[in-house]
Amino acid sequence: MDAVPGTQFGVVYLDVPAVTSGLAVGALVAGVVSILVSLLVLCVGVTGADWDGVWAAGAFTVLGALSGAGAVGAGLLGLRQIHRPLPPPAVRFTGRGLAWAGVGCGGAGMLFSLAGLGLALLVALP
Repeated sequence: MDAVPGTQFGVVYLDVPAVTSGLAVGALVAGVVSILVSLLVLCVGVTGADWDGVWAAGAFTVLGALSGAGAVGAGLLGLRQIHRPLPPPAVRFTGRGLAWAGVGCGGAGMLFSLAGLGLALLVALP
């Protein structure tokens, strides 16, 4: 309890429990989706050994790369939200591990999507 200067009153700050960051959770979900889409790119690109398979793999590569980039962005924003210092009555955020996992999964999903597209192009070449 802190005394208010010049009065007989005091201020009590209630302990607000920490909350898991929604940005960190969203980053992890988007990162896992990016990895799953990259597996789809790999499967469609390798099994469709003609140019139609490459077009389909390219379309899914865009989806995988966008979800991976979103995961990386949301994870970095979540880390920023978690590390931001706030005064005592404000809500504190946790989930640093979730945010880092989202960044890692998003980056891996982007790389796997691009690698799957490259493999689809190699398979389709005569």
